[in-house]
Amino acid sequence: MFWWPELQSVTSWKGTCHTWDYFIESTKKVIKITMAFIRHVQLLGFEKRFFPSQHYVYMFMIKWNDLTEKVVYRKYTEVYEFHKALKEMFPIESGDINKEHRTIPHLPAPKWFDGLKSTENRQITLADYFLSLLNLPTKISRCPHIINFFKVRSDDVNPTSSNNGRKPETFLLKQEATTKNVSDITGPIILQSYRVIADYEKNSKSELTVKDGDVVDVVEKTENGWWFCQIKNKRGWVPAAYLEPLDSPDESEEQEPNYAGELHITTKDFTGELEDELDVQKGETVEVIHKLLDGWWVVRRGSVTGYFPAMYLQKSGDTISEDRSQTKTKALPPRRGTISNANSIHKQKRKEISQESYRRNSKKYLKARQSTIEAMETMTIDEEKEEDNSKAQPAIPARPSKELILDRCTENTKLKIQTVT
Repeated sequence: MFWWPELQSVTSWKGTCHTWDYFIESTKKVIKITMAFIRHVQLLGFEKRFFPSQHYVYMFMIKWNDLTEKVVYRKYTEVYEFHKALKEMFPIESGDINKEHRTIPHLPAPKWFDGLKSTENRQITLADYFLSLLNLPTKISRCPHIINFFKVRSDDVNPTSSNNGRKPETFLLKQEATTKNVSDITGPIILQSYRVIADYEKNSKSELTVKDGDVVDVVEKTENGWWFCQIKNKRGWVPAAYLEPLDSPDESEEQEPNYAGELHITTKDFTGELEDELDVQKGETVEVIHKLLDGWWVVRRGSVTGYFPAMYLQKSGDTISEDRSQTKTKALPPRRGTISNANSIHKQKRKEISQESYRRNSKKYLKARQSTIEAMETMTIDEEKEEDNSKAQPAIPARPSKELILDRCTENTKLKIQTVT
């Protein structure tokens, strides 16, 4: 009904299909713009930046109605100016006319100087503020003022870097901290930068597509071989096998093998595709002797060793946590050794241990451990025998005869006995 007069003028003016198509496309764009709204605002934490001077910015994950997710950065002063303008737009809901009618949440004014502690303490306040704001009627929660404030800006995608190359310090907010207290906030965390050694195409929405040579910041490292990374304003899971450190390339990030082993229980059947992978049934007990970053650990079953996915292992005695159970929905990460087109920038290649070396060293350890056990058992038996001998009670001597007792008594005692009798 609203567009009908304009439609008549357009059709009478041109009367062509081209004009009709142009009108339809323009209408779609208008409708799309008016329908855009924010489903959720999640506070991720804040960054301490050093250019052009030291300051702090908060990180927000904005979830839009078209299911896209964007990361934006805003200063607290910007948030407060946004808040004041929102109150002016809605005087009734802000309580300017009647305080009892106020529905827009309160927001404290910024301090003269914002330090680390005050920036940290405001996180819970900001998280609660935007949660309350988006729960207001749609005339407020979906108004253009809120939409425009959280649109991605150029400095969100490409923030101005420091001249001396100093990287921002990132302080992440734990998910449960919004319902607890500020003491649950982590930091400071300086995200490590890694280089991608080969192209990787994502296989699910939670993963991240990266290209050879890209530099990503690692937000979280997990033992199952999937690392949560960010590049510009995109975030997602990337296999650790496709990443190599930019700094200290000659120092191995992986621990040395521990042939003593750590008991784990398998949580799923697994049949290896390669010769050096171990076939294990669900519920079997194995010993982990080497934890590798790509999520493929070297395990020992009896005297046999082989690669096994860490995703299908649970430490003996532990219960499966919710986070660990969710990771099982992911596909197995690729092994580092299977990336044939890896393009490393480091001259020294990653040190790899062959399965033959694992098995040889493992057998040596098992033999030495068995000898130690036997020696300990022998020592224990000997100690028990010595302890039994030392604790043996002496035999009770026979009672002496009356004549022998009298013979050994003094004359005074003999006289007393004779007097009694």
